[in-house]
Amino acid sequence: MKLSGWGRSPLVDAQVYMPRDLEALQKLLASRPSMIARGWGRAYGDSAINSSATIDMRHLNRMLAFDPKTGQLIAEAGVVLYDIIAAFLPRGWFPMVTPGTKFVTLGGMIAADVHGKNHRKHGSFRGCVDWIDVMGPDGSIQRCSSNSHVELYEHTLGGMGLTGIIIRAAVRLRTVETGWIRRTTIPAPNLRSAMTALEGAQDSTYSVAWIDCLGTGKNLGRSLVFLGDHANTSDLPIYRSAHPFATPARRKLSVPFNFPCFALNQLSLRAFNALYYRIGLWNRGQQLIDWDSYFYPLDAVTDWNRIYGRKGFAQFQCVIPIKNSEEGLSALLKTVAKAGAGSFLAVLKRFGPQESCFSFPMEGYSLALDFPITTKTSRLLANLDRVTIEHGGRFYLAKDSRMSAETLRASDGRVASFVRVRAKNGWKSSFQSAQAERLVL
Repeated sequence: MKLSGWGRSPLVDAQVYMPRDLEALQKLLASRPSMIARGWGRAYGDSAINSSATIDMRHLNRMLAFDPKTGQLIAEAGVVLYDIIAAFLPRGWFPMVTPGTKFVTLGGMIAADVHGKNHRKHGSFRGCVDWIDVMGPDGSIQRCSSNSHVELYEHTLGGMGLTGIIIRAAVRLRTVETGWIRRTTIPAPNLRSAMTALEGAQDSTYSVAWIDCLGTGKNLGRSLVFLGDHANTSDLPIYRSAHPFATPARRKLSVPFNFPCFALNQLSLRAFNALYYRIGLWNRGQQLIDWDSYFYPLDAVTDWNRIYGRKGFAQFQCVIPIKNSEEGLSALLKTVAKAGAGSFLAVLKRFGPQESCFSFPMEGYSLALDFPITTKTSRLLANLDRVTIEHGGRFYLAKDSRMSAETLRASDGRVASFVRVRAKNGWKSSFQSAQAERLVL
């Protein structure tokens, strides 16, 4: 069947298997030359696709145990984040770290070592993972953690499924008193003011900024900074305090067809950005907002990836080290503005320190941009790659769909070590994705 990531490009002919138990998975591993695990397909590119054997893990989706004293949840890799929240938020528990969609599996979050709006305070997903069970090339399952089989553990977190099949894991949830977030909106007229607001948000649990990437001159990097903290019961109005986890159902929208290629142009993006910023000005200050709207705004729109048209879109996400952040981000935004391409979604985050074998984050600023796939944006993305490398940045493999092996190696000195570890442990021949082939991993 034809298979793609959330960006809908590239499209790959792939054999897809959906094992219902470990025995079936072991038989597949013994009979196929190589394979890669896949969850809900929310990686943007080809990191969860193998033409000979893509293993759909969604039938291995049981929650196995929960310790209410520590918040430790043991679950299979195919469990979806949405189901974890649905089961545990009414009991006062919430994920320690969450990406921007709740439609992602536990295995996918581990493989990408996802980060959220709270990286500066709580790090990436690895910070809440106690152990992982991984099926190796011979079909045996090995439990790894920060204290046992450390090499496997460290390379599985952020290893994009290239160290084996993640079977189950133990992760810790955090306690919350309500299903609401105290959100503070700070309009920022330019990049420097946005970065100042994010630097001053050390006491906030969550922080993120939307950027108008078409701004130029004094408006370069015009942003809305959104800070957030879990609301306490004392923060709720009386009529909500009796049921603190009850939040209004969000109206579901959908994109029923592919937008025409001309729909997202400079004029429409400029109009949208101006309106969105104006709404942010009206809503400046603090508000109570439900958890779903704060963490997962795009999940309210089914198939929102269709707005980019039939050819799909590419997301560019980099992180620039803290010492080069303002200069590097300014150069990236100027490159986008000069190209006139614009990005419908442009997100800025402040990362805290992180040392890891192959995970994406490091201390600095992350910028994520979406572009419809055209000849013009392909040239723009190549220029953004160059600017990132010039400022010491690196790229997020969970969002990549078109980077070259040379670009990856120029940006990340850890690649050679990762490749050696894969070869030494026999992972290279058994676990392979279309992305790994493209990037020579």
